[in-house]
Amino acid sequence: MLMNNKTVLITGGNSGIGLATAALLKTQGARVAITGRDQAKLDAAVAELGGDVLGIQADLNEIADVESMVRQLTEAFGSLDVVFANAGVSGPTPLGTTTLQAFDTILRTNLTSVFFTVQGVLPLLKEGSSVILNGSVMRELGSPGSSAYSATKAGITGMAKVMAAELAPRGIRVNTVIPGATRTPIWTRGARQGASIDAVEAAFGPRVPIGRIAEPEELANAVLYFASDMSIGVTAAEIVVDGGTTGAPSGAPIFRQG
Repeated sequence: MLMNNKTVLITGGNSGIGLATAALLKTQGARVAITGRDQAKLDAAVAELGGDVLGIQADLNEIADVESMVRQLTEAFGSLDVVFANAGVSGPTPLGTTTLQAFDTILRTNLTSVFFTVQGVLPLLKEGSSVILNGSVMRELGSPGSSAYSATKAGITGMAKVMAAELAPRGIRVNTVIPGATRTPIWTRGARQGASIDAVEAAFGPRVPIGRIAEPEELANAVLYFASDMSIGVTAAEIVVDGGTTGAPSGAPIFRQG
């Protein structure tokens, strides 16, 4: 198994891409810890994953919660082989009507907290460890109303390269997965409360060259590559899982003739 005897932390592991990744890495032999802010959802995710999974309730915007998470990881695992900094939020931030609080919440969760999560667990990472950040194609699409979210994901791209340079002397790799539209609960929360994933598929599928949005398991496969020794010589790299949205946008069904 590709992850045999490896210890893994997945933030935001109680749903979506994080949960799918936890399930996959666990089947590959990893000992997994997941975090979530909502205790009930976290408990449900741990029960769904089954077996020896450590659930850590934490709001990673709070340094005290990061420190508590590190203590629990130290007690349970002693060290870490993989960190997947996956936790994130979305929300509209259009010019003219956005509050400082709304903008800052997205920046703190998607960017600042990612930095302090990696910094917090750094003492647990040993030579050969893998740090994986979760970015987004939104960093480059110029989608109206998404300034805060897009800025954070562009920031993830830049920050990952800096982390890769800083951690190279310690033998720690840093890479990024870049999802396009994916079937996750982020589409049905906050300002999109009440929306359905099927409606998202109908809206975005025709804009994707392969004709559909991604499944969380497809992103999990990319994380597995970076987490395992298959990518032992890879750092400061990205895997884009967007069905061709950014690489071949003209191939989308909405642009096809006949």
